[in-house]
Amino acid sequence: MSAYSRAEAREWAREKLVGAVNCTIPSFTNDLRGMNERAIRHDIRLAKKHGFIGTLGVSEVSISLPEYLEFLRICKEEAGEDFYVVHHASWNDLEQNLEAVRGAEEAGADLVLLAYPPNFYPESEPEVYGYTKAVCDATSLGIILFPMTIWNFSARIHPSDIPTRLIRRLIDDIPNVAVIKAEGGYPNIQSAVECNRLFGNEVVISVPIEGDLIPLSQVMPIQLSATSDHEFYGPMIPRVMRLLRDGKFDDATEIYWQLHPARKVKAALFPGLHGGSVLNRQAWKFQGWLQGYNGGPLRQPTMRLQDNQMAALRKCLVDARLEPSMDPFREFFIGRNPA
Repeated sequence: MSAYSRAEAREWAREKLVGAVNCTIPSFTNDLRGMNERAIRHDIRLAKKHGFIGTLGVSEVSISLPEYLEFLRICKEEAGEDFYVVHHASWNDLEQNLEAVRGAEEAGADLVLLAYPPNFYPESEPEVYGYTKAVCDATSLGIILFPMTIWNFSARIHPSDIPTRLIRRLIDDIPNVAVIKAEGGYPNIQSAVECNRLFGNEVVISVPIEGDLIPLSQVMPIQLSATSDHEFYGPMIPRVMRLLRDGKFDDATEIYWQLHPARKVKAALFPGLHGGSVLNRQAWKFQGWLQGYNGGPLRQPTMRLQDNQMAALRKCLVDARLEPSMDPFREFFIGRNPA
């Protein structure tokens, strides 16, 4: 049962969503036949310890919908009331996404990150509007609207992926649109600036890319960074967001440059992590493992990690003075809580 009504979603988001939201990728038993509850709980506890206010329960892995809803239930049970679980509305088609969002609400999710299926090929703004409204109308949960290059809308709909005139209509017509994850036309900062200017007094604007978040927060108010693979930096993003809220811009800038070696290497190794056509969830899981999260095996099909990639990710964290795990790489594929 949601802690707020559809009509209260924006007010709730403004009050509660202050900080950083990371990502939690499902953990499986080592035979890959079931969920690893102990490992999932480990990841939620560590995210809370690192100072995150919530986590995205990632669905873009090889997992059935019943398993995913079990995963969300475990996450929320471990999270408690003050740590928010975000449903990842990224399933095969509209029908399955409607089933998933209703199930996620029953499982205790607090928010919904709206995605668009790979086989969804709209050729007009009304088609994007219709899909978006159908999912939003199926739940009382607050919606994170997500303009993003990966949807492949830019050539047919607008260079910003979801134009602000359409966002305006969605905000006007759908009361539970509560957050905009402003990555339209990535890589650039225009979407964040434009959404803040046009909609910042009505909904929460999230800047998920920390390389944009830290400088932009020094010239415009940003209360939320959700959702992203912030776990790669351990507790640093929640820490820097507190500094930014307190106006300690020199200290925040120092952290920006401290993280720069890791930021550059991650972007060079996996350019699809943000703004590309493929997200390497195996890499995200490894990034978390370097900071003490569970790691562990993922089912086929999954992208692979090579030794040189893992070594580069670990070294760049050393260069950023973040003390990553020095355990043998083989341990990542077993996980910290094998079952």
